[in-house]
Amino acid sequence: MSELRFVRMGFGADAVDYQVAWDEQRRVHAARFADEIPDTVLLLEHPPVYTAGRRTEDSERPLDGTPVIDVDRGGKITWHGPGQLVGYPIQKLPRPVDVVAHVRRLEEAIIRACAEFGLETTRVEGRSGVWVLGDPVERRPALGGLSLDFDPRLTDEEFDPRLNGPEYAPSNAGQRREDRKIAAIGIRVAKGVTMHGFSFNVNPDNVWFDRIIPCGIRDAGVTSLGNELGRDITVEEVLPVVERHLRDVLENAEPKPRVVEKASA
Repeated sequence: MSELRFVRMGFGADAVDYQVAWDEQRRVHAARFADEIPDTVLLLEHPPVYTAGRRTEDSERPLDGTPVIDVDRGGKITWHGPGQLVGYPIQKLPRPVDVVAHVRRLEEAIIRACAEFGLETTRVEGRSGVWVLGDPVERRPALGGLSLDFDPRLTDEEFDPRLNGPEYAPSNAGQRREDRKIAAIGIRVAKGVTMHGFSFNVNPDNVWFDRIIPCGIRDAGVTSLGNELGRDITVEEVLPVVERHLRDVLENAEPKPRVVEKASA
């Protein structure tokens, strides 16, 4: 792929309002489609905001009426805010676009960045993003005194983890030794050019995730690099590492069009 251009839009006190960043994404997307600029990655922090992808259900949104911005990416609802590094790679890909391959490249860059800080992360079959694996189910502590064979989050259609306190809170998945997501990925491809991207939890207040069903997943939770390493770490410290791995993975990739199988006669 061509050389990447990185744009650091704003962090900390200069965190970028979600709508401002979304407008900038659209502007950069149009310029990339017209070949006026090279592939570009926008990097930033947002003030606290919930955003919902196209597949978000009402039962996954905040119960208290907290505003949610509905966006045109894939995936479901998530949170963005301080302590989270957000990246929007805007790249032109060969058509027909292989969306899954693009997601895998973003995951790979974050997996490598986590490894550089001494944290082993991975992918989970059927679930996008970057994960810290929990214990096998049989070795996890029981929830509410119940066998995990009867986990109410999965067996009771009326059970709502948003109403059941810290025992079921997504932010406490590490204490429950469950799988927990450290980076979420949701993208859109329009006219062969990607938009949206990843959110990497560096050191946010993960309690924000407890007001929603993050990514629509009930039987896992969220974590951060700081939580897993057991120390304070800043977006400023992580930023150049993520940027370097994004450059390495994306610039050295050889994207290929998605294989389209012809229907037999």
